[in-house]
Amino acid sequence: MQSQNKFFEDLSKLMNNAAYVANEAKSEAETAFNSWMDRFLAQRNLVTRDEFDAVMAMSQKAREENEALRSRIEVLEAEVAKKPKRRATRAKQAPKA
Repeated sequence: MQSQNKFFEDLSKLMNNAAYVANEAKSEAETAFNSWMDRFLAQRNLVTRDEFDAVMAMSQKAREENEALRSRIEVLEAEVAKKPKRRATRAKQAPKA
């Protein structure tokens, strides 16, 4: 009876050790893959999501500023169009002989 118990105990230890080794191998593979992916992405000059969001916010602000300026220009052009045109009052110079 004692020998069967010892057999199952040894088998249990072996399975636990195998599970531990498999788990360690998995985490090592994940670490290696993540570092490889980081290097791969860095070599391609890709941007992070935070950088992308910052540039999108800047471009949205620039579009809004352009629209505001366009509106101001349209108002100023309308005011200029309403004013009567002034004639040049320069005296004509006599041609030199």
